[in-house]
Amino acid sequence: MYQVLLYYKFVTIDNPEQFAKEHLAMCKELGLLGRILVATEGLNGTVSGTVEQCKAYMDAVHADPRFADLWFKIDDVDELAFKKMFVRVKKELVTFNADHPTDPSKKSGKRLSPVEFHAMLQRDDVIVLDGRTDYEYDAGHFRGAIRPSIDSFRLFPEWIKENMAHLKDKHIITYCTGGIRCEKLTAYMLEENFTNVYQLEGGIVTYGKDPVVKGSLWDGKCYVFDERILVDINHTDDKQVVSFCFHCGKPAERLVNCANMLCHRQHAVCEDCEAQTKRSCSIECMNAAKREHVA
Repeated sequence: MYQVLLYYKFVTIDNPEQFAKEHLAMCKELGLLGRILVATEGLNGTVSGTVEQCKAYMDAVHADPRFADLWFKIDDVDELAFKKMFVRVKKELVTFNADHPTDPSKKSGKRLSPVEFHAMLQRDDVIVLDGRTDYEYDAGHFRGAIRPSIDSFRLFPEWIKENMAHLKDKHIITYCTGGIRCEKLTAYMLEENFTNVYQLEGGIVTYGKDPVVKGSLWDGKCYVFDERILVDINHTDDKQVVSFCFHCGKPAERLVNCANMLCHRQHAVCEDCEAQTKRSCSIECMNAAKREHVA
């Protein structure tokens, strides 16, 4: 039995380079695999290991007063979700490129529990904003949510100004995978004078585990940034497939990277079309000179 830990904390780290070096050494000593980002504004990571390794890691992180209250979202999985271990220093925990400072540790949208979020999803006076990218939305989303036409989170500030400015007085609820992007997003929206902004506490992954809502009103699957790629969220009988094969249009809840090494476009594909196209998103990519080997 293995586990995946998803977590973040906005807190000042004075020397992120030294912290990252020591943190990587600790992770390797414990035998963990994963991807961790360190910045002066805090810590953000997803790691995978045995139950014992993950517990040892959580204990070590909680022993640091800066992270004593850090919330780990835990998934039980059948195999390791990463192949390597990275700890990298970044300017921002999630690149947002806002045109004015945002500090989620001081101000962000009102937090909603899964039950509260589920209730607001069903209100006619509420706008639901997906705080992720277009390809993540296409794999799965909450019913009635706005699809942001962006392929990178750093494009959100401009997109908000162009598409949401007329909605500043509306009740807007936001969601993302684990919660960290909504921290940045709602902080920015409040700075832009949006008046009623909320965020799903713990993100989609927490919503799917809640014993009351059981992932209700989520359709499709949730994109995650590890080897699993897509995970189930809705554990009720009321759910729909929203992802369709890039080539033939049939329902397809699976994502692959284009085998063209100069493309790597991530796209939904059924098994038949993957075989026929040699895991390519176009004829040009199928005939590209630099391609990954496809069995």
